[in-house]
Amino acid sequence: MKRPAWIEIIPQSDWNKDSSLNDLLEKVKDQENGRVDHIMAVHSINPRSMDAHNAVYSSAMSGTASLRKVERELIAFVVSLENHCHY
Repeated sequence: MKRPAWIEIIPQSDWNKDSSLNDLLEKVKDQENGRVDHIMAVHSINPRSMDAHNAVYSSAMSGTASLRKVERELIAFVVSLENHCHY
Protein backbone atom coordinates (compact mmCIF):
# COMPACT_ATOMS: atom_id res chain seq x y z
CA MET A 1 0.00 0.00 0.00
CA LYS A 2 1.33 3.40 -0.94
CA ARG A 3 1.71 6.04 1.72
CA PRO A 4 -0.65 8.97 1.20
CA ALA A 5 0.80 12.38 0.50
CA TRP A 6 1.51 14.47 3.56
CA ILE A 7 1.14 18.22 3.63
CA GLU A 8 2.90 20.19 6.33
CA ILE A 9 0.60 22.27 8.49
CA ILE A 10 0.96 24.70 11.34
CA PRO A 11 -0.65 23.08 14.38
CA GLN A 12 -3.82 24.86 15.49
CA SER A 13 -2.25 25.38 18.91
CA ASP A 14 0.36 27.64 17.23
CA TRP A 15 -2.06 29.78 15.22
CA ASN A 16 -2.04 32.46 17.91
CA LYS A 17 1.63 33.11 17.01
CA ASP A 18 0.64 34.23 13.50
CA SER A 19 -1.75 37.18 13.28
CA SER A 20 -3.10 36.11 9.86
CA LEU A 21 -3.97 32.62 11.10
CA ASN A 22 -5.26 33.90 14.41
CA ASP A 23 -7.61 36.27 12.55
CA LEU A 24 -8.97 33.36 10.46
CA LEU A 25 -9.46 30.90 13.30
CA GLU A 26 -13.02 31.87 14.19
CA LYS A 27 -14.04 31.78 10.52
CA VAL A 28 -12.68 28.32 9.76
CA LYS A 29 -12.95 26.26 12.92
CA ASP A 30 -15.78 23.79 13.43
CA GLN A 31 -18.25 25.55 15.71
CA GLU A 32 -19.26 22.26 17.38
CA ASN A 33 -15.86 20.89 18.33
CA GLY A 34 -13.60 23.95 18.04
CA ARG A 35 -11.13 22.23 15.71
CA VAL A 36 -10.02 23.20 12.24
CA ASP A 37 -10.86 20.51 9.65
CA HIS A 38 -7.91 19.05 7.75
CA ILE A 39 -9.25 20.43 4.47
CA MET A 40 -8.67 23.92 5.88
CA ALA A 41 -5.58 23.15 7.99
CA VAL A 42 -3.57 22.29 4.86
CA HIS A 43 -3.76 25.99 4.02
CA SER A 44 -2.17 27.04 7.32
CA ILE A 45 1.20 27.67 5.68
CA ASN A 46 -0.55 30.11 3.32
CA PRO A 47 -3.30 32.02 5.17
CA ARG A 48 -4.33 33.89 2.00
CA SER A 49 -5.19 30.60 0.31
CA MET A 50 -7.13 29.54 3.42
CA ASP A 51 -9.14 32.74 3.33
CA ALA A 52 -9.82 32.24 -0.40
CA HIS A 53 -10.83 28.59 0.12
CA ASN A 54 -13.19 29.63 2.91
CA ALA A 55 -14.71 32.35 0.70
CA VAL A 56 -15.35 29.88 -2.13
CA TYR A 57 -16.88 27.35 0.28
CA SER A 58 -19.06 30.00 1.93
CA SER A 59 -20.24 31.28 -1.43
CA ALA A 60 -21.04 27.78 -2.68
CA MET A 61 -22.96 26.90 0.46
CA SER A 62 -24.90 30.15 0.75
CA GLY A 63 -24.88 31.06 -2.95
CA THR A 64 -28.13 31.55 -4.77
CA ALA A 65 -31.76 31.62 -3.76
CA SER A 66 -32.57 28.85 -6.24
CA LEU A 67 -31.36 26.11 -3.87
CA ARG A 68 -31.97 25.83 -0.15
CA LYS A 69 -28.94 25.22 2.07
CA VAL A 70 -30.06 21.65 2.77
CA GLU A 71 -30.16 20.98 -0.99
CA ARG A 72 -26.64 22.37 -1.44
CA GLU A 73 -25.43 20.20 1.46
CA LEU A 74 -27.05 17.14 -0.12
CA ILE A 75 -25.36 17.83 -3.47
CA ALA A 76 -22.00 18.22 -1.72
CA PHE A 77 -22.60 14.95 0.15
CA VAL A 78 -23.45 13.00 -3.02
CA VAL A 79 -20.45 14.44 -4.88
CA SER A 80 -18.19 13.43 -1.97
CA LEU A 81 -19.61 9.90 -2.03
CA GLU A 82 -19.11 9.61 -5.78
CA ASN A 83 -15.52 10.85 -5.43
CA HIS A 84 -14.88 8.44 -2.55
CA CYS A 85 -14.02 11.43 -0.39
CA HIS A 86 -14.01 10.70 3.33
CA TYR A 87 -14.37 14.35 4.31
